[in-house]
Amino acid sequence: SPLVGGEQISSIGRGLCVLLGISLEDTQRELEQMVRKILNLRVFEDESGKHWSKSVMDKQYEVLCVSQFTLQCILKGNKPDYHMAMPTEQAECFYNNFLEQLRKAYKPELIKDGKFGAYMQVHIQNDGPVTIELESPTAAVDPKQLTKLEKQQQRKEKTRTKVPSESSRERNTPRNKDDPSASSGAEGDVSSEREP
Repeated sequence: SPLVGGEQISSIGRGLCVLLGISLEDTQRELEQMVRKILNLRVFEDESGKHWSKSVMDKQYEVLCVSQFTLQCILKGNKPDYHMAMPTEQAECFYNNFLEQLRKAYKPELIKDGKFGAYMQVHIQNDGPVTIELESPTAAVDPKQLTKLEKQQQRKEKTRTKVPSESSRERNTPRNKDDPSASSGAEGDVSSEREP
């Protein structure tokens, strides 16, 4: 559940929490590929308890999307550099399009989102925990022709897909461990807005 100014603006139960980092190089093609991959990723158990068998659509679970430009970080020494992230105005349009495509491909009422451009605290209770990094495909290039920086700049739209757990009421064993990323200053505290 993302919070803005201490107020909860969205939340889901079981499902996927998608942290979306949009690259300067991302296009409609990458957007459509990532929507398909997220909705079809088999990370849930089936009725017999077999793991890695069912997708979020198979289970009719929810999807929470949060924009996170910091996923496009390139380190220069010890300093984060975000020049590969798409500029705010363009990224907001891309993010809204991403949500629209998710809703068209799935069920609109099961797609939730954070508040673009706001500083958010994101509380995630992971089931496992399970965190899977998805990266949209890049064009085939001879790696021998690439410099180290160019290899870093090949990073495309990155997402981190987290699988929130059921509440302790839904399971026999309580799960009270908060995801470390939900604490202040950690990866889960998401800001879509570049702070000075």
